[in-house]
Amino acid sequence: MTEPILRATELTKRYGRTTALQQLTLSIAPGEVVGLLGPNGSGKTTALRLFLGFLRATSGNVTIAGFDCWKDSVKVRRNVTYLPGELRLYENMTGRQLVVFLNKLRGVGSSDVDALAKRLDINPDLPLTQLSSGMKRKVALLSVLVPKVPLLILDEPTNTLDPTMRDEFLDQIRLAKRDGKAVLFSSHVLAEVEAVCDRVVMLRKGMLVHEQDVTTLQKGRTVRATLTGTVLDAPPSGGTLSISGNQLKLDYLGELPQLLSWLQQQPISELHIEPSSLAPIYQKFFSSCEPRTVRSERER
Repeated sequence: MTEPILRATELTKRYGRTTALQQLTLSIAPGEVVGLLGPNGSGKTTALRLFLGFLRATSGNVTIAGFDCWKDSVKVRRNVTYLPGELRLYENMTGRQLVVFLNKLRGVGSSDVDALAKRLDINPDLPLTQLSSGMKRKVALLSVLVPKVPLLILDEPTNTLDPTMRDEFLDQIRLAKRDGKAVLFSSHVLAEVEAVCDRVVMLRKGMLVHEQDVTTLQKGRTVRATLTGTVLDAPPSGGTLSISGNQLKLDYLGELPQLLSWLQQQPISELHIEPSSLAPIYQKFFSSCEPRTVRSERER
């Protein structure tokens, strides 16, 4: 079994009487893309700062590439590239100079700057002072994607990017995964998370409240239909049925032919079948006030 590149165990951070993160246990394997979800103030940024050694945990521990993220923070940062949500770049440099400078600090190899700059549609030799916020974000992505490190940590990476560049960024994440890199990124854009993540974890009020395997989710279907009579029999295995008046809703995880065969026997009209998505799961966990106990799809 492959050793995780990141391993957090009961990680907790308190500020006086305020608990920003409570007993977070999480691991990320090489070649795995994990999405970190939650509303503002849920503890996502605190978790990322603990992973990077910017903060010291109150209790628990976290390692990256086998190094303690607080005690061995310099070694940890040689194995990670990080894109913060709010950029602070060296404005007196060009994009190329910034990438070279950061690579020298890490002491790691890099990919071809020009090839990736072309994909991102940016001139790496322009001074950062001449660039718009969107172009600066591209330079930041360049500095994150070029180094040859095993883990990428990204906080709201597509902020200020246009739709074309968002698609390009997602392609780059897929390439990083193919190359065996692990990726952890925080985002409020659920469609992006669904497009590239293998798994998502959801935080609320500093607690991990849900873990979801995205590959399993994408095999599911949500069925909505109007009934013209009484449902004749139970849905196939893997289906959860609810009926309100003449409205049928079925959440189904299983083989599609079995679902279609069952639907063909039912007295229904106005049938709609959609792929399952993260949106209803996210709303389920973040529409109420109190945090819930963590429950992964493997335990359902």
